[in-house]
Amino acid sequence: MVTTDKIILNDWHAVARVSDCQPGTLKQVRLLEENLLLWRSDSLQDSIQVWQDRCPHRSARLSLGNVSDKNLVCLYHGWEFDQAGKCVRIPAHPTQQPPISACVKVYHCHESWGLVWVCLGEPDQDIPPFPEWDQPSYHKVFFGPYYFRSSGFRVVENAFDVPHFAFVHDGSLGTRSNPVIEDYEVTVNAEGVTLSNIHIWQPDTDGIGTTGKVTYFHKICRPLTLYTIKEFAKGRETGLYTISPISEEESMAWGVAAFNYEPEMLEAEFQAFQDKLYCEDAPMVESQHPARLPLLPRNNTEGTMLPETHVPSDRGSVAYRRWLRELGITFGVC
Repeated sequence: MVTTDKIILNDWHAVARVSDCQPGTLKQVRLLEENLLLWRSDSLQDSIQVWQDRCPHRSARLSLGNVSDKNLVCLYHGWEFDQAGKCVRIPAHPTQQPPISACVKVYHCHESWGLVWVCLGEPDQDIPPFPEWDQPSYHKVFFGPYYFRSSGFRVVENAFDVPHFAFVHDGSLGTRSNPVIEDYEVTVNAEGVTLSNIHIWQPDTDGIGTTGKVTYFHKICRPLTLYTIKEFAKGRETGLYTISPISEEESMAWGVAAFNYEPEMLEAEFQAFQDKLYCEDAPMVESQHPARLPLLPRNNTEGTMLPETHVPSDRGSVAYRRWLRELGITFGVC
């Protein structure tokens, strides 16, 4: 059942890479507890379609069917649908005009930053921005997707939680011998939550052993999307990290990174480094109870109403939780 949380329902969520949706292919995904079908006609010029994965005839999954030229054919009874989701042919009754009710539910779809974005409601804003995508001086690489048995908000919070680097990512993004987190700045406005001037020393900043001081800038531009800038001696690494809520306690993470310097590692090596970080993060995130993120009311400055305790280095997550509360988020939180 699709959520009634309008903020989440009307937002854009990444569900696949554009490269995964080749002409004539079908792909099944799940978003907000809804089974979806992604498909593209035999022509690369046609846009990717996102439909409810259900035939209006006898509710069979359309993802079991096949593409025929520009149309989709249901495997069960051969009903054929055009790209608007309207049935145009019923093989058992070839001369009969298909009934008006023989239509598939079609959702909003957009292709940006190499990802397929879906909105199950009525989008009230554009796809989350990623300014480096169109800059030729930046090298781009994908990472993920990563499955978490946890609320997407827990996953986002973990992504900008720097204090865990020294322990969960000891030897790469942090070290137990230097766990101290300096003060950093947090601002909240109409554009989201911003964390800036986060300084940390890393024994392996890029997966190939480069050691040094790193400065992070995080902008939570949507409830489940994080834009990050990481600056160190080599240059600047930016990233768009977005979480798609499969359900209230399941999520999928998608990432795109961009570098303004020539990477010394292959794309596969960078992905392997990100895979390693995910394997370290997932057990921690999935162990958190409750799986849904506890929100923090604005007037609860000490956090005493929560089953979780906060310290100064948690100021980013405290601001994030209050912001979600003010937005009126109800899906995947408690």
